[in-house]
Amino acid sequence: MKQWMSRLIDQFNFENQEEEVRSGQFKLNEDRATILYLIDILNKNLFEFSGHPVRKIRSELDDFAKGLMSGDPKKIDRLLFRFREFYNSYRLDEYTYIMKTFSDFRAIIWDFVEQIGEDLSTEQQCETSLMDKMEALRESVESSSLEELKEKSLNFIDTYIEYQENKDQRRVRRVEAIKKNLDTVKKQLSDANENMRRDHLTKAYNRKSFDEQIRQQSNLNKISGGYVSLMMLDIDHFKKVNDTYGHAIGDFVLVELVKLLKSIFEQNHCFVARVGGEEFAILLPNYKIEMAEKMAERALEEVRKAVFVEGETTISFTISIGLAELSPGETVDEWMKRADAALYFSKNNGRNRLTLADPKKSLSVA
Repeated sequence: MKQWMSRLIDQFNFENQEEEVRSGQFKLNEDRATILYLIDILNKNLFEFSGHPVRKIRSELDDFAKGLMSGDPKKIDRLLFRFREFYNSYRLDEYTYIMKTFSDFRAIIWDFVEQIGEDLSTEQQCETSLMDKMEALRESVESSSLEELKEKSLNFIDTYIEYQENKDQRRVRRVEAIKKNLDTVKKQLSDANENMRRDHLTKAYNRKSFDEQIRQQSNLNKISGGYVSLMMLDIDHFKKVNDTYGHAIGDFVLVELVKLLKSIFEQNHCFVARVGGEEFAILLPNYKIEMAEKMAERALEEVRKAVFVEGETTISFTISIGLAELSPGETVDEWMKRADAALYFSKNNGRNRLTLADPKKSLSVA
């Protein structure tokens, strides 16, 4: 079996196939493995939207994955038909949701533009009225009627004074209204942007944010030198947690783990992201491998001794970690592959441990 297929099965953590995979007895063709890969990627990038709660979708995807591991051709044919229907419906609803969100953003900006337009239109109407009064005064100056001139002069002066007073008041109101609208728009856009950068469940940064951040760190490293380390970590036997306790407890575990990771890393200006179902990445700017190793060991120990309680369920778990420091001249992809390989070395050698990847790509277990 190809290496990528074995790693994929390990990610799904199918307990009944684990021994067969290691012994080489389990067979999985590349077509089904490709669909499993698609399910895995979809599972890692789910987000919450109306009619499609993440927990429910994840459960459906898990059922598809389990079915694909079955050896019955008839069952697989029916399963593939169901999966095509599911995937088509889900992607259509996802697209509709994204377009609606875009329309909502556009409406926010449109309302703001309309408000400014109304203010400017009101100002223009007042100026037009004043110009009409001025034109009438010019006509009075050219006429021979003193009474008319006095009347028009007083009329214009009163109008002009009123115009200036109202103009000042309108300007104050307009500035206040614009400022209020701007603050509202900025907050709405800021909240929307932050929501797009965060994982909906755990509130860790999402994969998109991580991809942006790791490239920024790499570019900064090229410009200024210094150090930056990358930690990849994975919850051990997370599939068993879901199977034993249900997805609600699985979600609870993810949320609590992120809280713990944030308490350790974010106060040290590190970047905590959820990059997959139960996989996380942490960027440690200005951390040499030795310093990062101490932080990773602390995380291992904190998770080992933690006991989490949700309702009547008490649960504890462990994590596996891979750690790599960015080497001079190394690309982001190379750096991530070293950290990822270190993580899989930890998982394949007992779990609940840390593996360091050195610049020469050899692995050592800590």
